[in-house]
Amino acid sequence: MDDKTRELDASALKGLAHPSRLRLLELLEHHGPATATQLAARTGENTGVTSYHLRRLARHGLIEDVPERGRGRERWWRAGHYSFDGDRFRRDPETAQAAEFLLAEMVRQRGAELTYWVEESRTTPRPWLEAGTHSQTALRLTREELADLVRDVSRVLDAYQERAGEGRRGEETPDTARVIVHFDAFPVGLGEQSRPE
Repeated sequence: MDDKTRELDASALKGLAHPSRLRLLELLEHHGPATATQLAARTGENTGVTSYHLRRLARHGLIEDVPERGRGRERWWRAGHYSFDGDRFRRDPETAQAAEFLLAEMVRQRGAELTYWVEESRTTPRPWLEAGTHSQTALRLTREELADLVRDVSRVLDAYQERAGEGRRGEETPDTARVIVHFDAFPVGLGEQSRPE
């Protein structure tokens, strides 16, 4: 986790665990900075509703103001970086419901992104298809090796995020495309739930 990544506390987790706020954050992450009016047009909500939810996200440090983009009373927002300890929050009765909701939404969003990509890939230029990947690997690792793997991949992702720079994050330029990276590394077979073979 880099210095700019905010570790969610219980209050921020509960603030984020709302369908409208998750959607607004997703739009800011995927499409770059936007105003409440622009986000209202994308979501079909009125500007008052989007403004309210944006202020709630900002209160918890999940998004930030982009003052250099605004003119007059116009206010632009961009997504911040965050992480959360889902396991810890799921074990706490005060936050379990919010954590379960957020984890389920993350899985749903990833599935939706992959489904969309499969459809879109039919018309994606071949060089971009060749540059991307889908892979899944099953490894037998120690707990320490798993932690090393996660740390190493996180370092690579952090370096690319830094290279892209905050100024370009989410913004379109002729030679770039929005790239979604999903990274999961987790042990299976250690819990009580049986897994189909």
